[in-house]
Amino acid sequence: MEILGTTLRICVEDLESSVTFYEQLTGSRALRFERGGVSVAAVGCFLLMSGPEQELEVLRKVTATVAVRDVDEANTVLTASGAKVIAGPVPTPAGRNLIALHPDGSVFEYVDRQVPEES
Repeated sequence: MEILGTTLRICVEDLESSVTFYEQLTGSRALRFERGGVSVAAVGCFLLMSGPEQELEVLRKVTATVAVRDVDEANTVLTASGAKVIAGPVPTPAGRNLIALHPDGSVFEYVDRQVPEES
């Protein structure tokens, strides 16, 4: 499994002021989207999330997001290595993802940029 990079996940109260800070810090523009009632802004290697506390409580359990070339391959390697896939793989607006529980108890999201083709 080829790991392409990681994204640090940060839950924030004020997404707008946080986006401004992280855009200045990274020199990158935020890519924004909504997911399950949570407003998300990806800025460089940071993934800022803001929304209802009930939703954020679940998101805080994920340590980081790991970008991989292929989520299906990650699924195979993770499972063979003793991790438990607890969600996915599922399509998202930016590709596919899965959530895995590692044998040490840590939880990671794995994502790729493979967007399913429209039929």
